[in-house]
Amino acid sequence: MINKKDLAKEVNRRRTFAIISHPDAGKTTITEQLLLFGGAIRQAGTVKAKKSGKFAKSDWMEIEKQRGISVTSSVMQFEYDDKRINILDTPGHEDFSEDTYRTLMAVDAAVMVVDSAKGIEEQTKKLFKVCRMRGIPIFTFMNKLDRDGREPLELIEELEEVLEIDAYPLNWPIGSGKNLKGLYDLYHNRIELFRPEEMNSGERFIHLNDEGEIEGEHELKNESLYDQVLEEALLLKEAGNEFSEEAISRGKLTPVFFGSALTNFGVQTFLETFLQFAPEPSTQETKEDKIIQPTDEEFSGFIFKIQANMDPNHRDRIAFLRICSGKFEKGIDVTLSRSNKKMRLSNSTQFLAESREAVTDAVAGDIIGLYDTGNFQIGDTIYSGKTDVTFKDLPQFTPELFVRVEAKNVMKQKSFHKGINQLVQEGAIQLYKSYHTETYIIGAVGQLQFEVFQHRMNNEYNSEVVMTSIGSRIARWVDPKQLDENMGSSRNMLVRDRFDNPLFLFENQFAMRWFSDKYPEVELTALL
Repeated sequence: MINKKDLAKEVNRRRTFAIISHPDAGKTTITEQLLLFGGAIRQAGTVKAKKSGKFAKSDWMEIEKQRGISVTSSVMQFEYDDKRINILDTPGHEDFSEDTYRTLMAVDAAVMVVDSAKGIEEQTKKLFKVCRMRGIPIFTFMNKLDRDGREPLELIEELEEVLEIDAYPLNWPIGSGKNLKGLYDLYHNRIELFRPEEMNSGERFIHLNDEGEIEGEHELKNESLYDQVLEEALLLKEAGNEFSEEAISRGKLTPVFFGSALTNFGVQTFLETFLQFAPEPSTQETKEDKIIQPTDEEFSGFIFKIQANMDPNHRDRIAFLRICSGKFEKGIDVTLSRSNKKMRLSNSTQFLAESREAVTDAVAGDIIGLYDTGNFQIGDTIYSGKTDVTFKDLPQFTPELFVRVEAKNVMKQKSFHKGINQLVQEGAIQLYKSYHTETYIIGAVGQLQFEVFQHRMNNEYNSEVVMTSIGSRIARWVDPKQLDENMGSSRNMLVRDRFDNPLFLFENQFAMRWFSDKYPEVELTALL
């Protein structure tokens, strides 16, 4: 049990971060290696090994295992070097950006994984912007060094130009692909050998002298790559950016690490160095502009994700909570800010990929799961004590693609409605109903979300669905007082959202402009 005196000490041990990347950059693989170092798993399952039946430990959903991609955020926790680490592995696929954006609101830092052969890709840019918006520290891991890739200087230059952030390499590759010899570790003044057994020393690290060179004889000194890395290291020291912990903490400078997650090279050095500079749990701002300190004694937190059926045997529903202050204890009494409802949190869990343990206590920075029977919504604040706490709203995204959906088997309406309502509460898809006929329409940011929805309805709720596309639409809400039901047409479909608020689904920009010209008094709103 955590007592008040130890609360600050426990909070300061927490490190909570998300891993972001473009698809296939190796994000899930590096997550697994970190779990290995923390003793959380014994064997890394790789997303490539579909035939062997081994899958990434953080990819638990059946469709993720089949496709070898992450389509939902996972939470994993472990201890390392007297730190309590909470990793959030996010979806790389752009169709699931909304899940990732909300996850980034629940972390104190981000690790950006970049494929060293491809450089900065489109999804990386989008996710980076969210991190920049929040001003959180960003650490960069240039991955897949075991394959032939682009020149390191070119990668650093692109990182700085495209993302408009200063970079500071803490290590530097000695070769790549088949010619990869190791990493020149500028921060620790040592060389980390790629395959030490192939060198005459057999040691993993070679410690350098004050000039940054190997003392005495070593096989590596006979390599032309050794002289090249010394020149490049000198260039970085003389012409590179100045190292500043303060600039890192403000998200203005990104420390850069090179390595190969698949071969587990450079990952442990990254983890140990990252933990030196990664921030402790940060303060949170309420809607009333009050600052909640992580060491405040009263408990508070917010729901940033809801996931149904993580355990197919129990068909459960988990609300993911970021603790913002105080300490969580089993049986704690809290208030749900949105409804002012009082509740007791007696059934909660902490995560390790697909395995879980009951939470006895947790503090600010920790991510825990609350078993939910339908009480929570994404963005909800819960708090203990008498003073109301309501944290600021999480980002929302207006869907761009829409389909009509109905049950293939009319005899399974009950499971059909249950499935839709539960999956909608997760936030990846939005539910609408036609204004008069109550026909279900679902909206999503990307096509893959529909495929995942269809798969999960069939596999988790035993409800086959028929989806009929109505194409790309522009959703705009209207004030009910300004609404005339005759305003709707095939070009601006009148529907209700799941809270019964009216909105139009416009066929295109032209249709929306035509509507605004015809009804200038009607105000159209992108999001409520």
